[in-house]
Amino acid sequence: MTPTLAQKVQLVAADASFILEAGGRIAPVEVEFETYGTLAAGRDNAVLICHALSGDAHVAGWSADAEAEARPWRRRKPGWWDEVVGPGKAIDTDRWFVVCSNVLGGCYGTTGPAATNSATGRPYGLDFPIVTIGDWVRLQALLMEHLTIPRWHAVVGGSLGGQQAIEWALAFPERVARCVVLAAAPRLSAQGLAYNAVGRHAIRNDPNFKSGQYYSGLAPAAGLAAARMLAHITYLSEASIDAKFGRRLQGRDRPAFNHDVEFAIESYLDHQGKAFVERFDANSYLSIIRAMDYYDAATWGGGDLVAACARIRARVLVASFTTDWLYPPAHCRAFALALCQAGRPVTYVDLPSPYGHDAFLVEADRVGALLRDFLAAPEVAHG
Repeated sequence: MTPTLAQKVQLVAADASFILEAGGRIAPVEVEFETYGTLAAGRDNAVLICHALSGDAHVAGWSADAEAEARPWRRRKPGWWDEVVGPGKAIDTDRWFVVCSNVLGGCYGTTGPAATNSATGRPYGLDFPIVTIGDWVRLQALLMEHLTIPRWHAVVGGSLGGQQAIEWALAFPERVARCVVLAAAPRLSAQGLAYNAVGRHAIRNDPNFKSGQYYSGLAPAAGLAAARMLAHITYLSEASIDAKFGRRLQGRDRPAFNHDVEFAIESYLDHQGKAFVERFDANSYLSIIRAMDYYDAATWGGGDLVAACARIRARVLVASFTTDWLYPPAHCRAFALALCQAGRPVTYVDLPSPYGHDAFLVEADRVGALLRDFLAAPEVAHG
């Protein structure tokens, strides 16, 4: 696939205002996005892919502008879903016109906490307003209009991207023909909220955090690394951790009996934390996990998930993974059941996998087979 080039567009002008679900407002708003493939003459082959917590608009291929931007990790590997998206792949860019954009509050080109607040002349930091998944989707709808796409053939997402797909089907039912929800549920569990709370505590109590105004000095690296290490555990499973690391020591045969890194799993998590700090902004992390916390699809039905699902007009695919304990199969199955009770067309699959929550990324062949068939299936007429 030809190397891709990120695009930016100002969707909200400085003299306008993007009103947020939590009551705030923000302007101007710039969005970074990438497109793959060609939009058909009938403009009916567009597929929106929504990224997860730490993802970006670069979903596939190699980045054409990686050398020119301060994102060295893009030079080391292709897009985050490259095994699934591209010519001849499950989401075939010879057939589908794929769009992926960075979310509001992110740190990969879309307006976020590191952007300059026109009211103060300095980065927003913690003054960046609370944003929600609903806000992300409404901003994506503005991008959709900018690209003159009348209706998505499909909206596809895993994890936090899957919740965006749910929100699309609820907020804009007539603009979505198919909705693909991978390793995601209508809301985060109390256990998930707890993990986010600990991550938030680690960041905000880092001495370098400085109430979010750290941009002219040292970043809160230790706090962000700890938050990522904790979150990364939730993306794995006991089986995958045991198979890959077990209780093996790191670089030695006998324990050193000290407080340094001793076990292979410690070394792995330490690496994940340090690598994350190189590519992500702590304030963006706080913004995104707060949006994750607040999301509850049942709000569309006044707290009743079945009533909310009655709004949906899209054909829905829900896929869970047996060892996922961030969005467990039972929660995904409950969403599929609510769709059934609301009389909506839904396909539910629980895929056996040892890889935990990350299975939606790791199990590329099996997930790809589901996607290929679902995207090609005819639409189902329903009331």
